[in-house]
Amino acid sequence: MDATPTVDFLGAGVDALTHYITIPCISPDYDASWEQAGHLDTAVGFLAAWAAERSIPGLTASIERLAGRTPLLFVDIPASTPSATGTVVLYGHFDKQPPLGAWGEGLDPFVPVIRDGRLYGRGSVDDGYATFASLLAIEALAAAQMPYSRIVLLIEGGEESGSPDLDAHLDALGGRLGTIDLMICLDSGALTYDRLWLTQSLRGNAIVTVEVRVLDQGVHSGEAGGVVPSSFRILRQLLDRIEDPATGTILIPELHAEVPPSHHQRFAHLATELGDPVGDALPTVSGLDLHGDHGLDRMIRQAWMPAMAVTGMDGIPSVATAGNVLRASTTAKLSFRLPPSVDGEVAVDAIVARLTANPPHGASVTVQAPRPIGNGWVCPDPEPWLDTAIDAASEAHFGRPAGWTSEGGSIPFLAQLGQRFPDVTIIATGALGPGSHAHGPDESLHLDYTQRLSGALASLLAAFARRPQASS
Repeated sequence: MDATPTVDFLGAGVDALTHYITIPCISPDYDASWEQAGHLDTAVGFLAAWAAERSIPGLTASIERLAGRTPLLFVDIPASTPSATGTVVLYGHFDKQPPLGAWGEGLDPFVPVIRDGRLYGRGSVDDGYATFASLLAIEALAAAQMPYSRIVLLIEGGEESGSPDLDAHLDALGGRLGTIDLMICLDSGALTYDRLWLTQSLRGNAIVTVEVRVLDQGVHSGEAGGVVPSSFRILRQLLDRIEDPATGTILIPELHAEVPPSHHQRFAHLATELGDPVGDALPTVSGLDLHGDHGLDRMIRQAWMPAMAVTGMDGIPSVATAGNVLRASTTAKLSFRLPPSVDGEVAVDAIVARLTANPPHGASVTVQAPRPIGNGWVCPDPEPWLDTAIDAASEAHFGRPAGWTSEGGSIPFLAQLGQRFPDVTIIATGALGPGSHAHGPDESLHLDYTQRLSGALASLLAAFARRPQASS
């Protein structure tokens, strides 16, 4: 493998990221007045100006705007040499989650703090570093006079709101993207900090709200108890149609999928090496009996099995204020995690059918299932040159081969990109590792890992330029 370039993330990257952290560029779902506030514009303006300052020949950076939609940063970098054919797209986002509660002592969501090798601040790991790491990796290649192909950066401003503007921007860009050969998405996670991690799959997510109503208004339980069926009991019956109450197993066939053999093999390898990385990472109460018999089983459950969580309820007063009333209704918000290859529309239709068929006691049952639904994503097995390049990049910067893992959560834009570019190889990686606390208080970026990740990215871009197809 060619010599690896030196990427200056710990210098120029951290300097830029500390400024970015100070910008409260909250995603539109959490800031209805985002256009008037102007923070997203401030953030994308800063990124565009910083990109334009890079020592990368031919780089152009433009802010793409569409009425009523979040802006997008489009950076176009020509190939360093005519022999380096093809186009790589690097994806990131600059919008942030809200502060979400009190942060630790001496920490603040919009005041950058470096402590024990981590940079604290909202957006540090999700996903502020992506723009700086990407451009510094390319700048390092240029400084080392190592060939690279055409590279495009797409940095969007609405990912934390489910990427509702991404498709519109891609439509508007039209032919400016050209033919894409490889996408690298820098918004995913790392199971450990000792190697380059790639994401092999993500579960989908669907939200369903079900209301059970038995009365027009609440009635004293002394009058109605034993006569009017409880809305809560009927809701329990309905949920038992969806989920086995003893085991948590989802009972609807449409929500299940087969685990690909290559994924199962990777899970087995990780279980042999790491034991139970899923169970060990969870802050469970002492003595809790987890689902799954061992680490391998839990990794499969987290990544490829459907699951339901009751995430909210209405119609139930607090214990402190509850009176002797048989309540008129109970409403539950249900979050379903769907296997990566399950069609979300099919799954939700099956869920709604189960909840609404023949309501117990003739109760009024109303179900709402907002669209669009977040489908999951499966990374196709990489071509041999890319598989080799991934391991080589990890060996060069971490001293060991790369790892592949799955995430039980969802990243909607990956499903969007996969559907829009079905013939393009898409890989997902990132710095969201243990202790990152993305979306929660005390979000932080592991600096040494991100430095190595930036170097590995440079190595992958160099490998793409010299792949076998480049000379054909």
